[in-house]
Amino acid sequence: MPSPTPSTPAGAARGTAGRPLRIAVIGSGPAGVYAADMLTKSQEVADGLVLAIDLFDRYPAPYGLIRYGVAPDHPRIKGIVNALHKVLDRGDIRFFGNVDYGTDVSLEDLQTHYDAVIFATGAINDADLNIPGIELEGSFGGADFVSWYDGHPDVPREWPLTAKEIAVIGNGNVALDVARILSKHADDLLVTEIPDNVHQGLKASPVTDVHIFGRRGPAQVKFTPMELRELSHSRDVDIVLYAEDFDFDEASDVAVKTNNQVKTMVNTLTNWLVEQDDEAADPATGASRRLHLHFLHNPVEVTGGDGKVTGITFERTELDGTGNVRGTGEFIDYPVQAVYRSVGYFGSALPDVEFDHRRGVVVNEGGRVLDADGTQVPGVYATGWIKRGPVGLIGSTKGDALETITHLLADRDGLPAAAVAGHDAILELLAGRGVEYTTWEGWHELDAHEKALGAEASANGPVQRERVKVVSREEMVNVSRGAAVVG
Repeated sequence: MPSPTPSTPAGAARGTAGRPLRIAVIGSGPAGVYAADMLTKSQEVADGLVLAIDLFDRYPAPYGLIRYGVAPDHPRIKGIVNALHKVLDRGDIRFFGNVDYGTDVSLEDLQTHYDAVIFATGAINDADLNIPGIELEGSFGGADFVSWYDGHPDVPREWPLTAKEIAVIGNGNVALDVARILSKHADDLLVTEIPDNVHQGLKASPVTDVHIFGRRGPAQVKFTPMELRELSHSRDVDIVLYAEDFDFDEASDVAVKTNNQVKTMVNTLTNWLVEQDDEAADPATGASRRLHLHFLHNPVEVTGGDGKVTGITFERTELDGTGNVRGTGEFIDYPVQAVYRSVGYFGSALPDVEFDHRRGVVVNEGGRVLDADGTQVPGVYATGWIKRGPVGLIGSTKGDALETITHLLADRDGLPAAAVAGHDAILELLAGRGVEYTTWEGWHELDAHEKALGAEASANGPVQRERVKVVSREEMVNVSRGAAVVG
């Protein structure tokens, strides 16, 4: 194992210029970057505490779920990416990409080289929907589809887009993203960073009708007004609503009166229903594609033949006065050839860290990671979705990060000291194991490469493209590390 470098004496007091307090953050999405940024801007640092922060990610590129979990046609992505870029571009936080926790480095490795470790690994898997037939061919997880259209390096390049009629189960933002991308004309996505294989796959899709189903009513949806309004921006796609789905109980009325977001969404949906042209639901006279919004539908079974999806059965529900629903005993069948479940994300267990398999989070108290006995694990912390579960938006992520780093800084005098605290010791470890890690300078190279691909596509096509996202992990690593680009 490498020895401490001469510039960082083993006996130096931590948090001083001679021996910075060394912190590793695992995950370079918003949760990880916010935690690192808040640490550098803390009052303790202003008062003289010296930190050395290294940010690790399993992917060669930074930004986590912003790069691989948000629809490419969301204009707000650019603003979030710009904010994260500014933090990492300052140079006071090191980035190491293509380093997989649990494979390339272990918790023991990190504890040897750092005084504290913050896990910000997020949640990328689909939550289960346990109904009969969900395992049939043609049944997909919405999160998996998002990873595909966002060019995730670890998912197949091809996606089976053969269905004309599709059901999307869920009433959250991801469900709307999935439905919008499925129903949108592929050429209209060329202005985004969509990878070429995704454009080609979507362009060949024969889809005509995408149905979004929610268990509760219009006042209980979980998406946001902006997500809802984006549905109406798709060219040659009609939105179809159904009057029988518009039911409001006492709790709905209270929510509309007291919550501006709920009021905005209900007003938007109701106006669409009132203004809806009968032609919108008629394939002979309306747009070539239709996006149907259904409420008060509880999925009970995916039906099939020859092992493939042929339909889905719902039980009609009714509001019970509290905003929750109960079954009515009325069942409706819809002929579809594909089903996408978008009922939430779920976190993945991390090696050597206690995990709550019911909630999909690292066991923790306020960001302090606990062991199986409920005792705090010294120097180990969590933030973001792996800490609290996959709920909340950016504001919640910032609040999470603040809570976690506040506890870390409060614990700093009792943190177990890193045995190997040299600035370059982690580089020696990774190099010794043959890990082809990428750096922030490498991201600049990859960023420029993707923009060059966009310029090339613009020169050879009718649409101006700012960038084209690289999908291959090998190509990302090669570009980032200055090697020849593979074909």
